[in-house]
Order: sequence, then C-alpha cells, then structure tokens
Amino acid sequence: MTVTDARTGLDDELITISDPRTGEPVGSLPAASATAVADACRRSEAAFPGWARVAPSERGAALAEAATVLEKHADELAALTQRETGKPYDDARGGVLAGVGTLRQYAELGPLHQGERLAGAVGAVDYSVPEPRGVVAVITPWNDPVAIACGLVGAALVTGNTVLHKPSERCPHVGERLGELLEPVFPADVLRTLTGGGETGAALVSQPHVAMIAHVGSTATGERISRAAALTGAHVIRENGGNDALIVDAGVDAAWAASQAALGSFANSGQICTSVERIFVHDDIADAFIAALCAEARERNDGGELGPLVDERMRREVHEQLTASVAEGARVLVGGEIPSGPGSAYPATVVVDCAADLPLFGEETFGPIAAVQRVASFEDALAAASADRYGLAATVLTDSLAHAERAAAELPVGTVKVNAVFGGAPGGSAEPRGASGTGFGYGPRLLDEMTRLKVVHMGRAEVAS
Repeated sequence: MTVTDARTGLDDELITISDPRTGEPVGSLPAASATAVADACRRSEAAFPGWARVAPSERGAALAEAATVLEKHADELAALTQRETGKPYDDARGGVLAGVGTLRQYAELGPLHQGERLAGAVGAVDYSVPEPRGVVAVITPWNDPVAIACGLVGAALVTGNTVLHKPSERCPHVGERLGELLEPVFPADVLRTLTGGGETGAALVSQPHVAMIAHVGSTATGERISRAAALTGAHVIRENGGNDALIVDAGVDAAWAASQAALGSFANSGQICTSVERIFVHDDIADAFIAALCAEARERNDGGELGPLVDERMRREVHEQLTASVAEGARVLVGGEIPSGPGSAYPATVVVDCAADLPLFGEETFGPIAAVQRVASFEDALAAASADRYGLAATVLTDSLAHAERAAAELPVGTVKVNAVFGGAPGGSAEPRGASGTGFGYGPRLLDEMTRLKVVHMGRAEVAS
C-alpha cells in the first residue's frame, strides 16, 4: 500500500505496527522514499559547514538541552516503546533515562575532545586536531531504541557532524517521536529522522553525501552496509550480532551461577546483543546448575515476568532454531512451546545436550533460550567458547584468578566479563570482533570515530630584510 506523505509530497510505503503483547494495531507511518532520502542528505550536507563552525561548548550545551527535553518526555517514550516492542514499561523507561544520561555524558565529553601536541623540530610547532567528518547516517535497532540512538546521535552531533537517523522499522513511532522532540533543539537540518525499512536504509547508505555510517543491528545488515560503503568511501562502525558464551567453572555456587545465566539469557526476553547465547558448564556442577537454571526459568514463566518477542516474525525465527536443534539431538527441559493467545510471547526455555553445530549454538538466537553444553574441563570450555565466528562479548564465572586471567587473555571478543553477565564502567569503549562488527560504538572513543585527525606542522618563516 502507498500513501502520499503530506510532509514530502512523495509516494511512500506504509509501515504498520501491532502491539506484540496483544496484537492490536499501534499505527502506520510512511517510509521515506529514495527521493526523500536523497533530499534529506543534500539538506544535511548543506547544514554541515555551519554546525561544524559552532563552538564545541555551544554544541555541548545544545546536547544538554536535548537531554532535558528527552527527560521531560520519558514516560511518553517509555509507553510508546512498550506498545511497539513489548518491552516492559520499567525497562523501557530505564532505556529512555539511559539515553538522557548518555546525551549529558557527551555534552560534557565533546568540548573536551582534543588533539595532541607533537614533538617536532626545534623552532617548529606540530599538533593534531580532530575535525568532524560531515553527514553521519545513524541506523539503530528496536531492542533499546532510545538509549542506542542517543549514544550515536549525541556523539556525532557534539563533534560537529550533522545526522540522518533511521530508526528500526519495528519501532517507527518511537523513532519518529524521538526526532520530533530532539530536532528542534538544533539548527535546521542538523538532525533529521528518516522512517523506513530496508529499502530506506539501503538508499541512505548508498548516498555519496554520507561521510560516515554508524550501525547497530544484525550482522547480515551490517555486512550489506559495509559493502555499500566500500563504493562510496564512507567510514563505517558497526555493532552487530553476538553469540556470547558463558563459561561456568567448577567451584562456583551452582545456584548463583544459574541466576547469572538466567539473567543473561532471559533479560529483555533474550533480545539483547550481549545476551548469553551459549552456556558451557563444568561437569562437576552441571547437574546442580541445570536444576537451578530450570527453576529460574519456571519462576519467570509462572510469574509472567517476560515481555513478548518484538513480533511474530521474530518468534517464528526463534522457534525454528529451537525445533531444528531438537531434531538434531538437543533436549528441552523447560519451555519451548508457543503459547496460545494473541501477541508474540515466548517462554523462558532451557535446552541441554547442545552440540557446537546446532543452530542454537552456531547462530545468534534473539529469544529467551538458555542453551547448555556440559564440558569436562575449563580448558575444554575455553576452547569451545572461542570457536565461533562472532566476537562481541563473553562471560566467565569462576573462583580461580588464573582461569579469569586466561579467559580475559584468550577469548576472541571485544568485552570479557568475569563473575557478572552484565555491567561495566561508564568510561569503557570496546571493539567487537569477527562477524560482530568493527570500530568503537560507545564510550569516549566513539568521539574519535566521529572525527578525522588532521596534523599541522608550523615552521618558522624567514623575514625579509
């Protein structure tokens, strides 16, 4: 179906969203056409020189104002996020407030971002200075839509770039409303929102006006973006899929380890890029661990703690991975059945006897499934956890300092966590490995990604006599 968008006068495809909790309609929005994308890119490019000349302190002040606006509308955006993605309200509101905090962080860090004084020849002055890249295309996912968008958009704007933000087509109303709130804080065309799906995104990343692409989402989409950017020369950073391992070492408390595994596997119904995907538990505590993990899953299912998966398509993909794995030898101990009724709910599920070549272990599963493999030793667990094409994050639960140090040194991932599946200092920046992406996607070093470094050498002029 097509409609004429009154804002652009262009015929655009409609994106229609249903509430994943109830199946009831949320609404429809037009997807920006290729013509609309090209026009937005030209406008963004035209706005770039003026915004780049604004003093960093003023850009930081604008970002702080944007944070205040966002905070005032936290309840509204949380409710809208819940309606579009099924994310529980408190979690959704926490994501909005995380976005507020990120904007404020970059409002302070941006004006402090600096080059270096270099050691040159005597009598000369040498230094480096970061400069904004130009138009930055920011493409963000649905599973934490406000927080992730604020990080990438905030870092790009505070360093003097203009931004074209394409939110996920799975939460277009959240993205549209976020744009309506934040765009007026900045000069015209410095920040623009482009609603749409894959075709809109493809049109955006192929634009010659785009100097940089920042993407958080699936590996398949990230790889397509990289191929498109190879033709335009755009700089790309991307945080993509993960297949994160959890190693449960002998000697730790089985109930505590199970609570960590459940948190990692079931938080946000497993719809987090750093969810626990593969669990390797030492034989010495495997029986007690699995029993406790099953109890954790049943408690969540009985209490109705989990929100639904984002839509029926996601639920179908998750269940197909489970079904294929069971057909190849895995066993379901808890959950694993699609519930009756409206919406796209899926239960917390525990699966054992998972071999490395099963779909549940070989690919990212964006759902609440805890997939378990027993191992004979820590060495076996470390080798199995490392044998994967993804490289986002991994966790080890151990009482051995030597094992913790080995895991940190040998796991081929961007982030290693010891004795906690989530958490980390706010100043951290990590680079994913392998199929999980490339570049710094958060933290202070994201400011480096958003800029290019220019080196200046100033010699001494000879004065005419």
